[in-house]
Amino acid sequence: MPFRLADIAPTPWKNGGGATREIVCWPPGAALDGFDWRISVATIAADGPFSVFPGIDRSITLLAGDGVLLHGAHATHRLDAPLAPFAFAGESPIHATLLGGASEDFNVMTRRGRCRAQVSVWRAAAELPCAPGHAALVLAVQGDWRCVSAAGAATALPPGSGLWWPPADAAHTPRLAPLPHHAAPALLAVFIEYG
Repeated sequence: MPFRLADIAPTPWKNGGGATREIVCWPPGAALDGFDWRISVATIAADGPFSVFPGIDRSITLLAGDGVLLHGAHATHRLDAPLAPFAFAGESPIHATLLGGASEDFNVMTRRGRCRAQVSVWRAAAELPCAPGHAALVLAVQGDWRCVSAAGAATALPPGSGLWWPPADAAHTPRLAPLPHHAAPALLAVFIEYG
């Protein structure tokens, strides 16, 4: 399923500290307490706590901005390096402090015991390891990319666009490659494994 971040309307947070653009939540229509996995892009515009999600594994990746300092009960993490995924438990109380202006982040959440996510940053051509019963998503971040399906169909992916495959459709292995005109291509790839 193709998507463009520019086409997804942001939803403001209740605390007024930012907004979220949900790319996909699975299964469709699931509430925040019932999803298997959820992938979104959020803007953090003010200091404040993250929502607590018991039983959820989370990964956050800085896309743009100065980043945030994440304060937890037992550790602190400086999220200021773009395209460096950071994983943490959703039930851990986390407070975010801006390191400058607003930041934009890529977020992956999976329900522990049901599925798990592998979040990778690609800078060269590779095959997405899709498998029957699992799911996947790619987001072009820097440079233009091209996705070629197992059947040979090609899809252009400019920055800010991507594709996702639900569990029933992830039985093929698409190949993704950056177009050569960009000096520092980057793509986020998420593989969601059930079981």
